[in-house]
Amino acid sequence: MDKTLSRRDFFRVGVGAGIAANLAKTALAAEIAKPVRLGFIGVGGRGTYLLRLILNVPGVEVPAICDINEAHLSRAQTVVQEARGSRPAGYSQSPTDYRKMLERNDLDAIVIATPMQLHAVMSVDALRAGKNALSEVAAACTLEECWALVEAVEETKKLYMLSENYCYYRPCMMILNMVEQGVFGDLTYAECGYVHDCRPIKFESDGSLTWRGELARDYIGNLYPTHSLGPVAQWMGINRHDRLVSLVSMATRQASIERYAAMHFPKDSSPAKVKFAVGDSTSTLIETAKGAVIDLRYDTASARPHPSTTYNSLQGLKASYESDGDRIWIEGVSNGYDWEPLGKYSDKYEHPKWKRWQEEAEKTEHGGADFFIVREFVEAVRAGGPPPIDVYDAVTWSSIIPLSAESIRGGGKPIEVPDFTRGKWNKAKA
Repeated sequence: MDKTLSRRDFFRVGVGAGIAANLAKTALAAEIAKPVRLGFIGVGGRGTYLLRLILNVPGVEVPAICDINEAHLSRAQTVVQEARGSRPAGYSQSPTDYRKMLERNDLDAIVIATPMQLHAVMSVDALRAGKNALSEVAAACTLEECWALVEAVEETKKLYMLSENYCYYRPCMMILNMVEQGVFGDLTYAECGYVHDCRPIKFESDGSLTWRGELARDYIGNLYPTHSLGPVAQWMGINRHDRLVSLVSMATRQASIERYAAMHFPKDSSPAKVKFAVGDSTSTLIETAKGAVIDLRYDTASARPHPSTTYNSLQGLKASYESDGDRIWIEGVSNGYDWEPLGKYSDKYEHPKWKRWQEEAEKTEHGGADFFIVREFVEAVRAGGPPPIDVYDAVTWSSIIPLSAESIRGGGKPIEVPDFTRGKWNKAKA
C-alpha cells in the first residue's frame, strides 16, 4: 500500500481538520453571540449578588428587573448599566407588577430571588408566560404549589431549575463522583441537617418580621430542607433510580425565638407578643424505595454559635463519609479502621466540573457553589435543557415542608411522599 500522503489527502486530514475546528469555534461563538435574556424578580441582597454573578457569564443580557423596593430596584439597574452600558426597565408599582414584566417578549428566562413564600406562584406565572425559570430555595411551601410547578413545566415544556447551591460545594460534588464510580457500593443511610441560629434575621431592626420570621410564625415542620437534603438526594439517585416513599417527623416545643424577642424588644411591643408556630428543632426520618433511610434535622431557632452548620454523612456497603472534618473511610483501601481526610482522594475523584472551574468558582461565595448555579442555568437555557436540578428534584426536596408538618400534627405518624415523577424515576438510568 502506498503510504505517501497525497495533496488531496493532505488537505482533507490537515487543512480540512483545521477548517472543521474553526467551524466548530465559529458555531460556538455564534451560539454565545445569541444572548440569553434574563429578567429578575427580587433584587435584595441575594438577588443583587446573583445578578452580579450572572452578568459575568458571556452572552447574558438583563432587559428588565422587578422589585417593589425602589432602592433595591435602582441599585440593581445601576449594576446592569455599569456592566452592559444600558439601564434595564424597572417594575415596582405593586406586588403583582412582575406579571407586567412577564408579558415582555424580550425575556428568555426569569431569576426569582424573592421571599420564599412567593417562589412557587412566581415560578408558575413565569412558566405559564413562556419563560424559563431559576428559583431560589425552597421551591414551594405546600403540596398544592409543588404539583402546580410540576404541571406548569410539563404543560409548557419550559425549563425550571432550583438554585440549590449546596449541591455544588466541592466536597459534595466529590462524594457524588465517588458514588457514581462505585466507591461506596449500595447506599443504606444518610444523615443531614441545617442547624443555624437565624433568630436575628427573623426580625427587622424595628421588630417587624422578615419573611423568615413570618415563615416561623405561620408554619411548622422542617421549613428549609433543600440545603441539607439536596446533596444527599443526589448521592442516592433520588428521582433517578430511587425515590423517597415515606417519612415521620417530630418537633420540640417553640421556646427560643420567643425568648429572643423578649430579650431584644420591649415587653409590651408587638414583636415580643408574637407567637411562633415552628418548634425549635425538627427531626425527620425518610425511607426510600430501595430501603435506605435519611435522618434529616432542621433548627434555625436554638441558641448556638456561628458559623452555620449544614452537615451530611453517607453510609454505603463499602465506604463511609462524614462532613464533620471532611473525613472518609473506604473498606480495603483506607488503613485499618482509621478515618482519612477526603482531600487525600481529590487527585483521583475530584469532580470534573471542579477540575475545570476551580479557580473561577473559588472567587464566588458559598464555597464557589454560586458560580456553578448561574453558569449551569444559562447553559441549560441556551441548550434547551435539561437543567441539573429539575422541577422533580425541586418539589421532592421542598415537599418535606408540608409533609413534615402533617406528620407532626398527626403525632409523628408516617406520611407518604408523593411520586412527583409519576413513575419515571423507576425507568431512568442509574
